[in-house]
Amino acid sequence: MRSFSNLWYWIGLAVAWSMASYWVVGVPYDMIQRAGRVEGEALEDLETIVRVNCNRITSLSDQSGMSLIAVASAVLSSLAILGFWYSVEFAQAVFLLMFPMVFVGLLSVRSAITIQSQALEGEALRRFLLRHRLMVQLIGMLAILITALWGMYHNLAYSVLR
Repeated sequence: MRSFSNLWYWIGLAVAWSMASYWVVGVPYDMIQRAGRVEGEALEDLETIVRVNCNRITSLSDQSGMSLIAVASAVLSSLAILGFWYSVEFAQAVFLLMFPMVFVGLLSVRSAITIQSQALEGEALRRFLLRHRLMVQLIGMLAILITALWGMYHNLAYSVLR
């Protein structure tokens, strides 16, 4: 269970963050780009898919938001205690992967509510989605930096050569 020295963990971390930044509020990034270049039908498709995904996200947060928060809090608290209090490396690795994703989820819910309340469409919607993607990328860069620093510290502090 040596997570921080395992190549598969780092590949999984990279894939998780690349997928998080590719799917913007449930909409693929290439669709946002195409709507900016082509407009017309591509822009209408983007608006339709964003509307559907925003409805899905807001109804999920309305119906079971508190339950999701409770479960996520319990899981993350358990991982943090196991990982950092009891020094279980696997729990540390999973916590460092999941904890920042909570912020991405909260940002997506906030973005969906904003899109619905302001009735964004057209170029304003595209700009908002691109700004959302930039925020997800910034969260991802910070999360990867912290994970890499903690992983290097852990590998150096608990190496076999010690």
